[in-house]
Amino acid sequence: MAVKLRLARHGRKRQPYYYIVAADSRAPRDGKFIERIGSYSPVSNPAKIELDFDRALTWLMNGAQPSDTVRRILSYKGVLMKKHLLEGVKKGAFNEEEAEKRFKAWLAEKEAKISSKVSNLELAQREADKARLEAERKVKEQKAQELAKKFAAEAEAAKSAQEAEKAEEATEEAKAEAPEAKAEEKVEAKVEEKAEEEKAEETTENTQE
Repeated sequence: MAVKLRLARHGRKRQPYYYIVAADSRAPRDGKFIERIGSYSPVSNPAKIELDFDRALTWLMNGAQPSDTVRRILSYKGVLMKKHLLEGVKKGAFNEEEAEKRFKAWLAEKEAKISSKVSNLELAQREADKARLEAERKVKEQKAQELAKKFAAEAEAAKSAQEAEKAEEATEEAKAEAPEAKAEEKVEAKVEEKAEEEKAEETTENTQE
């Protein structure tokens, strides 16, 4: 029976995760499998991978063929590197101690790269959050300035309307007072005229006497 290491899809739409399984190569993609050796979640960044390293290596050493995606996962986790080193031991290129030494050196370098990538992603996320907050702050400030201008314009318009109303009232009062003043002037003029007439009459009477 030909065994294939491949992915079996699970999860919801747009939020998939996969089991890494050893299955009969003739079985359907998401059908029955012989053994589950790990899981893979591509949604997170970096992708989350859980793998039974020893079982994956055993299946490879026994001739199981990985799919393209699983091959990349096994390469990422160092399973293919370990297989390559063990094959070198079988051929007599070096001993197991040297193979283990080389694998540990490779693993340390790989972990350093992963750690650097995670740090860069976290830094990029912090910078993105900072930029987003700064943009939101500027938008809020702009809105506050626009509201302040609007309120100031409304207050100025209300003040102008109030002043215009007062001016109109003063004009109307002045117009209303004008006829009264003229009437008073006429009355005063008549009183003075009558007084002069009476004075003139008195003078004439005195002269006749």
